[in-house]
Amino acid sequence: MTLIPTAMLFLMGQIGGVVVPTTKQNASSQGPAVRKDETPEPRPLGSGIPMSGYEIDPVMLSTRLPATGQSRFQPAYPLVDLPAIKIDSFLDVLGATKDIARRNNLQGRIMWIDCTANIDRYNEEGKIVDLVARIKKAGFNTIVLDVKPISGQVIYPSKHAPKLREWRGKMLPEEFDPVRIFERECKREGMPIYAAMNAFSDGHRLFNAGPGFERLDEVSVVYESEAQVKSGLLTINMGAKPNYDTVGVSAVGTATKTPVSFPVAGNVVVMKPTGEVVQYLEDAGASNPTELVVPKNGFILSGIGRSAEWLKRNAQIGTKLETAATARFVKLSESTDKQYPLMTSPTNPYVRRRLFQIGEEFISNYEFNGIIFDDRLRYTGLNGDFSDITRDLFERHVGKKLNWPDDIFRFTYSFSLNKGVQPGPYYEDWLSWRANVITTFISQFRAHIQKFRPKAQLGVYAGSWFGEYQSYGNNWGSDDFDAGFWFLTRNYAATGMADELDFLVTGCYYPTATVYDAMTQGKPIGPTVEAAGYLSYRAVNDKTWSYAGIALDQFKDDPVGLGNALQAAVASTNGVMVFDLSHDIEPMWGVFEKAFSQPKVAPHTRPDLLTEARRRNKNKSLYPKPPVIISAGSSGVGF
Repeated sequence: MTLIPTAMLFLMGQIGGVVVPTTKQNASSQGPAVRKDETPEPRPLGSGIPMSGYEIDPVMLSTRLPATGQSRFQPAYPLVDLPAIKIDSFLDVLGATKDIARRNNLQGRIMWIDCTANIDRYNEEGKIVDLVARIKKAGFNTIVLDVKPISGQVIYPSKHAPKLREWRGKMLPEEFDPVRIFERECKREGMPIYAAMNAFSDGHRLFNAGPGFERLDEVSVVYESEAQVKSGLLTINMGAKPNYDTVGVSAVGTATKTPVSFPVAGNVVVMKPTGEVVQYLEDAGASNPTELVVPKNGFILSGIGRSAEWLKRNAQIGTKLETAATARFVKLSESTDKQYPLMTSPTNPYVRRRLFQIGEEFISNYEFNGIIFDDRLRYTGLNGDFSDITRDLFERHVGKKLNWPDDIFRFTYSFSLNKGVQPGPYYEDWLSWRANVITTFISQFRAHIQKFRPKAQLGVYAGSWFGEYQSYGNNWGSDDFDAGFWFLTRNYAATGMADELDFLVTGCYYPTATVYDAMTQGKPIGPTVEAAGYLSYRAVNDKTWSYAGIALDQFKDDPVGLGNALQAAVASTNGVMVFDLSHDIEPMWGVFEKAFSQPKVAPHTRPDLLTEARRRNKNKSLYPKPPVIISAGSSGVGF
């Protein structure tokens, strides 16, 4: 019988969770010694001595990692008259604003009234009287009235913006001022009211409506590109289908022999994945189908007319083809970008001055509690704004002339027509600088309107998925937000605007209320009201009040789902915003009355308590906070 060395016995004992006795002295303390020619009796699992030294020992596991016996999902009912939901207790972080709000019976309950969608609900005085009373009866404690939609028009008399008179056949009388009636009725009902304005949008591209179409020099300039195929120094455009000036490209995933034909005669090239041409065919057409031998993951290029001639001259067998991209700068009004808002340039001094004038005029003429900027407080996208004004300011910021736009980034394409971004040396500076432009605007705008009414407040609405907002230049988080987002450098974090705001609303526009519900339904956990609200709350880091917005159209004919979403919103933040009045609200008034049966005060009406929360938040020992859990939301939600 082969003897096991003492060292190996010791190692086996350590693996199994106990030290196997190797001497006469310690053997007596562990039990009877085993003779070398005997086989040890098997011991049951959990006895403290494993059978062979390799089995899992539950005793050891329990010592190292004791079972808690408690689920992370716990019932919660911040709205006491609605059924409880199960929230993720790991996301239920208690910070200064939550603590102070709960101690002082504070909870935001905001009804948002979209300007264009509800025009026939407020185009008469009697309608507004009834509407404000109905909202108050349902238990809401704040109204947000959209007064400057993306079209750049306004619903009140103004010297700085044209009056909205009609929208999709619904009329707003020229002489009627609904803002004045809302002001009167909200004062009568004791209801705070805020004016929503779309900052950097002055037109609706779908309807070609708005003053921005008459001021195209203020419209955002966007960087656009087209895919190209390149042979040496020569290029031609590349697309999904061939035409006279464009080479068509198609990808083949597996090695294959395939007959190819075209409606008209054309030239065809077969490439390896590396771009090396391995087959060239001339005049392949409908009457001349030709068998192509395509390598695995290879590509077929085809051309007709000029593009066929280009292939003939520049894509013969053995040629190495590459991809390239054009770069052109166009006004958004001429762009292929399909977004509806006609975005203006945030760096344009005329745009900024007009917004200051609009804010000053409104605050001076109406006794609203303040202004909230809607989601167009941002850039067009990562590819905007590339105007001459922006270029001059950014080059002054970095202190040198740049290779524009490559020093920031350039668009790239693969032969599969996948579009990418290749960052340049000033890419991170570009992200931080644009965010700082927006935050600086907020700071200056707030100071300006408070010259005319010192207690005027300022809020912001944004989409809830923080992870995509670096592309839009809006850092609605705090200036000390620390989380695992790849773009959240120290410089980018420093541009956070939360401490410039009296409150923040984020669009958590998902049909699923909680992480628990998402897991049960086999859905991602990030696109939930709870996870989105939690991230919004953590991102502002108790520097301002935060409210989770829910979209009423997500819960049509689903009052239970609406109730769960309301619970998740107020559990994860300091309150809830409901968007929008136009979304078939009539069947849901009863849900709101039940949810808001216990009166609460809107946190943003207590600026003294926000000041206290910010003061207490500086004491890290009062509210220790775990690392931020990031659960990805859905792109574009809440825009």
